[in-house]
Amino acid sequence: MRALDGVDLSVRAGEVHCLLGQNGAGKSTLIKVLAAVHRPDGGTIRWEGEEVTLASPMAALKVGIATIYQELDLVPHLTVTENIFLGHEKSRGGFLQRGRANKTAQQLLQRLGHAEIRPTALVGDLSPANQQIVSMARALSHDTKLLILDEPSAVLDQGEVHNLFRVIRSLTSEGVAIVYISHRLEEIREIGDRITVLKDGSTVATGLPVAETPTSRLIELMTGRSIEYVFPPAAEQPPGPDVLVVDDLSVDDLVADVSFSVGAGEIVGLAGLVGSGRSEILEAVYGARRATSGTVTVDGKRLPPGRVTSAVRAGVGLAPEERKSQGLLLDHAVYQNITMSVMGRFAKVGFLDAGAERKKATELTEALDVRPTGVERAVRTLSGGNQQKVVLARWLLRDCRVLLLDEPTRGVDVGARSEIYQLVRRLADSGVAVVVVSSEIEEVIGLSDRVLVVREGRIVHEAPATEINEAQVLDLVMEGKVA
Repeated sequence: MRALDGVDLSVRAGEVHCLLGQNGAGKSTLIKVLAAVHRPDGGTIRWEGEEVTLASPMAALKVGIATIYQELDLVPHLTVTENIFLGHEKSRGGFLQRGRANKTAQQLLQRLGHAEIRPTALVGDLSPANQQIVSMARALSHDTKLLILDEPSAVLDQGEVHNLFRVIRSLTSEGVAIVYISHRLEEIREIGDRITVLKDGSTVATGLPVAETPTSRLIELMTGRSIEYVFPPAAEQPPGPDVLVVDDLSVDDLVADVSFSVGAGEIVGLAGLVGSGRSEILEAVYGARRATSGTVTVDGKRLPPGRVTSAVRAGVGLAPEERKSQGLLLDHAVYQNITMSVMGRFAKVGFLDAGAERKKATELTEALDVRPTGVERAVRTLSGGNQQKVVLARWLLRDCRVLLLDEPTRGVDVGARSEIYQLVRRLADSGVAVVVVSSEIEEVIGLSDRVLVVREGRIVHEAPATEINEAQVLDLVMEGKVA
């Protein structure tokens, strides 16, 4: 199967051209061709009216094509300036000109509206949002004419996304062309000018005006079928007895006196900005982060703080925010990732029964419609949505009583999102207590039965999902109160 097959894309100076498609549609391969990481087997690339052959990423940079990938390729122990000019250092007579480099770096950061970032700061000490600005400064250090942004908002909160859009508008006003990849259709509406849609490695539509193309049409083009971008209906029955009880939980200076409970069959959503403490709450419940005070109880049994094994034995499962680095062994097979939490179940006389592992994993992947099929393949080869299904399959096998989901649809296309929403609701309907953290307020409200708003490590508001809206949540996370 071809990764790309007849892709057409035309980008104009000064526009934001949005590239859409499900995971596996060919978006990543296409931008790697434009960045000269991959060589195309056929077709042509025309740059400023002339056909070009880009032999290497450096060749692409020299003509003015820069790419910022979703997983930033910065060096954390180097300074901001050293990262910006890595590979094309400022020097004279064989000697580095640090003062000149720092001055130029400061000018680039000012151009991006972030003069507060110190050129001499270590990149590893910066926030994800500021690291992204450093990546953009590095791109602009090459006199960039086309900037490709791959899921740039994935690790940003709402305020940081607005700042990113301000930077993008500033660049397009200078004539820089932007290719913008995102699964968040509301972002496309706000920042995009035109859209190209890929499916199965081919262009199915290109040059669509953002303002004139309805969301239903985009979803149909991406998936090949009509999907209503709606959440599953809420539970018909009230939640059962409390499964998870968190009482006065504190974690250093990150979380303070947090108390809540989740009943059997209930989905509780935690809404808050990045850094508000929402992820730390999940990690403390799971035992991955040691609570400094307070208690966590599952089915009436108190869990010792900082003990993941105790939480797992009690039936607590966690699908972490960074599934690739924290939730999966990317080079291991699908079946190994699914069975890793219950390997003893497949042991016979001290040896693993790989056949039994594969059989059970196959049953689960078929039930969850993991594609492509085949539990022997490495998890790395799956799309983001299918990787998330593998993480969920692991905890299905474990028969969880409590399932903690941190950003369950980050980097997941709209079709797979709908499937994950349905799966989470089915799990809740089976009696699992579910806690969801998401940066998307619409997702928290739409998927949850009850919403807890987290600000500066504390729960500042609690309400049934039917009695709170996005504007109210925004007021609460920004100001601590409803305007």
